[in-house]
Amino acid sequence: MRRLEVIYAMIAVVAMLMAQPALAFTLVVDAGHGGRDMGAPGLHSYEKNINLAVALEFGNMVKRNIDGVKVVYTRDRDRYLTLQERCDVANRNKGDLFVSIHTNSLAKKARNRRTIHGSATYTLGLHRTEENLEVAKRENSVISLEDDYTTTYQGFDPESTESYIMFELSQDKHLEQSVNFATLVQREFVATAGRADKGVRQAGFLVLARTSMPAVLVELDFICNPKEEDFLTSEKGRRKMASALYRAFESYYKMIPGGSQPKMKTTKALGSGEPAVVYKVQFLTSSKKLGEGAVEFKGLRGVERYRDKGLWKYTYGSAKSEREALKIMKGEVLPLFRQAFIVAFRGSERVR
Repeated sequence: MRRLEVIYAMIAVVAMLMAQPALAFTLVVDAGHGGRDMGAPGLHSYEKNINLAVALEFGNMVKRNIDGVKVVYTRDRDRYLTLQERCDVANRNKGDLFVSIHTNSLAKKARNRRTIHGSATYTLGLHRTEENLEVAKRENSVISLEDDYTTTYQGFDPESTESYIMFELSQDKHLEQSVNFATLVQREFVATAGRADKGVRQAGFLVLARTSMPAVLVELDFICNPKEEDFLTSEKGRRKMASALYRAFESYYKMIPGGSQPKMKTTKALGSGEPAVVYKVQFLTSSKKLGEGAVEFKGLRGVERYRDKGLWKYTYGSAKSEREALKIMKGEVLPLFRQAFIVAFRGSERVR
């Protein structure tokens, strides 16, 4: 009788484990600063605490509402981490998306320090404006708190403009996914959180350069503006900013393989005056035009390309249905390009 009870208990445990959804997607949420690294100061708060509150709320919303996503925090309490340690957490957990949460500020000498407002989302790249460079310098300057940081970051000097040339030479293979998510974040910061839109930007952030996955750094708003500081430190403000990030992630997750993909509208049949939708697998984005048989394609043949937002984007395969495209992606592309995803065209126009 005892043996049967043990067997039944084991069967129950196995059944419970099988019933739980597989966590196929890993979201890494990084609350910027922490511990002795206070971040930007406000009149009555510090950046590190705002970042952590929003990060935890955002992560909890994802865990409560979306099955199949594992949420990893680089920190879940007030503690100090180096930039490299944050990247190590993301890479060790094989993250599929890295979201670093920060709060913006201006130098004390800036005339508009107490009135500037708005949210911005950054992807890795070469700064296009002096303003973007100054934000990157401020966020990267925390490495000066580390012992022997010049060795860890291979001579990188956060205050030297010349050091940022490296970001012009680096090719981020996750650029398109990063930009896609950043665009969704900015949309929700405006629609959900009521923030002014300071746009999707590029700059040389070390914490983005050293993570091997799509990655963004968000600046929630300006802590140096007393009105925005009051909003960000309120429960209402924290929930609104976290909700904006959650809604952006929900939309992003629906568009990727394994997520709950939205159904395309029924397309007209050929001969009805409008071309049918064709599904392809997009696997690579590059700033340069690659020729047929380029080594970057890792042996894929019959690759096609299109131009979008100043970048060349490369696709493989052509299918009449999303299900057929998914088979192509899983069987031929994902083993070579882990971040591949499905896009849809009607004629020469991309419709998703």
